[in-house]
Amino acid sequence: MNREKRNLVIMWFANFMVAASATMVLPYLSLYIDTFGQYSDEYVQRWSGFVFGITFVTAFFISPLWGRFGDKYGYKPILLITGFGIAVSIFLMGFVNSTLELFYLRMAMGAVTGFIPTSLAFISKQTPKEIAGKTLATLQMGTVSGGLFGPLIGGILADLFGFQYTFIFTSIAIALAASMVAIGIKEINPGNKDQTAEKFSRKEVFSHLVHNRLLLTVMFISLLVQTANFSVQPLLALYVDELSAASSVAFLAGLAFSATGFGNLIATRKWGKLGDSIGHERVIMILLALCCLLFIPQALADSLWQLILFRFLYGIAVGGVIPCVTAYIRLVSPLSMQGEVLGYNVSFRFLGNVIGPAMGGIVSGYLGISSVFYITSALFLLAFTILWWNIKKDEQAAETSY
Repeated sequence: MNREKRNLVIMWFANFMVAASATMVLPYLSLYIDTFGQYSDEYVQRWSGFVFGITFVTAFFISPLWGRFGDKYGYKPILLITGFGIAVSIFLMGFVNSTLELFYLRMAMGAVTGFIPTSLAFISKQTPKEIAGKTLATLQMGTVSGGLFGPLIGGILADLFGFQYTFIFTSIAIALAASMVAIGIKEINPGNKDQTAEKFSRKEVFSHLVHNRLLLTVMFISLLVQTANFSVQPLLALYVDELSAASSVAFLAGLAFSATGFGNLIATRKWGKLGDSIGHERVIMILLALCCLLFIPQALADSLWQLILFRFLYGIAVGGVIPCVTAYIRLVSPLSMQGEVLGYNVSFRFLGNVIGPAMGGIVSGYLGISSVFYITSALFLLAFTILWWNIKKDEQAAETSY
């Protein structure tokens, strides 16, 4: 097995473990907050959004710096820092006693958040452009598979042992994933691989983004998609509680959460291959239209099985967005600035992770949880419209240049 394939296999399993571990606790933050005291539904919904999103406020500012560091020194050190850093942060979360303590720990964790995005940048840099979509989608399947099983395992652990032990088990699993990277990953030093590679200043990287309209648009699409996707995730357990009278709410919320991951698992690699064939930006546009249509029925669900069905169908569509966006950036950005450009894209995504939960928490507090699904559908429609318009403008500009 050559080095590139070995790295891909190891990162697949590491991403699986990190994603499974993270999703053991993320769907239940709202339920965890509710154990700290006698709070109103509005308080829990609002603070679940703030606690969920605050991690990404810090990460928004840090991600481009990690990307530039990766371009210069390699990605393995970043993977180790983020992996072990996340493990320690989550371990400490199992011992907090108030919403503010949880909030501050989540905020501090943002400085070391980014294991999975960094792994995408690492594999992207070692992958030929012609197969970038398929390869990155294969890596994404590790994340998706972990996201599929994580909520179910977390729900069972939370129902059987309580939230504290779930946080402890999660931190141990993430530490094991980071250890796999420390032992197994062999990274080629970028500086040794190509001594003649052009080096770009931060100003030149920023200029590359500003003057490439479609690239900037695709990164803005990342923001809108993450805002839409994360607007409902912190509220999912509460929504399941409304739809079901069963006592095992954590497990059922995990089931609804995992349905999306199962849809991802089925279709992600196929979307990546299609992007390699017809263009990643066109595949993204198709996926945005499907996501817009598939979010509305989730708001209309009057039983748990209906919600799970449409979460599954939505997962089939949304699973191709991240690998197609990453592959597109791989195609249009010079190799020696890809880490920093991907870092900016991760910042856009993290900003969406901040806006989405906060928006969902505020809207649900005033209008109810179902209204968040309608607003999310509108965001996907906006993203589709913006991308369609920019692709059309680029095609018109190409025609006039001949």
